[in-house]
Amino acid sequence: MDGKLPACVIDVGTGYTKLGFAANKEPQFIIPSAIAIKETAKVGDTTSRRLNKGVEDLDFFIGDEAFDATGYAVKYPVRHGLVEDWDLMEKFLEQCIFKYLRAEPEDHYFLLTEPPLNTPENREYIAEIMFESFNVPGLYIAVQAVLALAASWTSRSIQERTLTGIVIDSGDGVTHVIPVAEGYVIGSCIKHIPIAGRNITYFIQSLLREREIGIPPEQSLETAKAIKEKYCYICPDIAKEFSKYDSDPAKWMKKYEGINSVTKHPFNVDVGYERFLGPEIFFHPEFSNPDFNIPLSQIVDDVIQNCPIDVRRPLYDNIVLSGGSTMFKDFSRRLQRDIKRTVDARLKLSETLGGGKLKPKPIDVQVISHHMQRYAVWFGGSMLASTPEFYAVCHTKEDYEEYGPSICRHNPVFGTMT
Repeated sequence: MDGKLPACVIDVGTGYTKLGFAANKEPQFIIPSAIAIKETAKVGDTTSRRLNKGVEDLDFFIGDEAFDATGYAVKYPVRHGLVEDWDLMEKFLEQCIFKYLRAEPEDHYFLLTEPPLNTPENREYIAEIMFESFNVPGLYIAVQAVLALAASWTSRSIQERTLTGIVIDSGDGVTHVIPVAEGYVIGSCIKHIPIAGRNITYFIQSLLREREIGIPPEQSLETAKAIKEKYCYICPDIAKEFSKYDSDPAKWMKKYEGINSVTKHPFNVDVGYERFLGPEIFFHPEFSNPDFNIPLSQIVDDVIQNCPIDVRRPLYDNIVLSGGSTMFKDFSRRLQRDIKRTVDARLKLSETLGGGKLKPKPIDVQVISHHMQRYAVWFGGSMLASTPEFYAVCHTKEDYEEYGPSICRHNPVFGTMT
């Protein structure tokens, strides 16, 4: 145990991958989960198209470099949280480990994260890649939601630390609402919401496009993204917010300044209603997606109501935010208020139905926001992988050689953590 190098923690997300070493507070690298490969122009099976002779196999770029590489096809190995192309995933991990972390995989234990509802087969595939290709001494595959719960402990006292809670994980590509009881995910109740960071960016982009202000077309997406990250916030009431802007535009309007990448001339954008309308699509999804109109607070409430009755109160009491798209100012306050309203209305109704004889005990609703929220999953993994019991629950190379990849189908929850 002593003298071991720190474990590597890799959290591969749909939008971005976070890489780093255990016991650090934040990831060393955050790179887009993209890979650029040379595709030989043959029609036919994708994998056989990539089996070239010689060193072309090493000819690829990942992360930000993938977008700058000319003459390469940019691919995304992960979609909606699940790995789509294992061949690419292996190449992606290869550069993560050797080029970015500069680690010798044979010397480090690895903690990888998996999305909710990942299939046992996928765990076997990842185990094969890690043990066969990289020859790692130990591997633990952790559920993202459990890590996010562990990360939220930074804002709680030791007595309050619990692995029961509901995680709202909203990244760039997908948002999940995941109930966790005692460290185990209640899989049948998970809800997935087709609204995440990317949709907010597209929505802001379309709002800006309607006003036809001088944004160079090829930069409209990055401008929208910059405006989203810099100026957006969540408002308590849309109608009031509109009138606030109309009565005193000078106070609320912001100016975004950019440089045209072609002509190098500066351009200005007045940022108005977009500031609160962008993230508002979490609470009014119909603004941007006509097929989906259930607000986030309603989904969280539905998920908790679908869970076994004995965990509902603790779930309401521990709603944890995780991921970059939950970082908007006042996100937690608005969510807490909306869920509280739904819950109180339900209690009032049951009181009236009972003819006023039964007074239900009020339910505490608590949405937890903390300073590790953006990289909550990675930070949770870094915390867990720095504890001594991590090495006890890891699947080792010896076990793998003895029993095969099926050992990774089950990864025990850290009992000693809580």
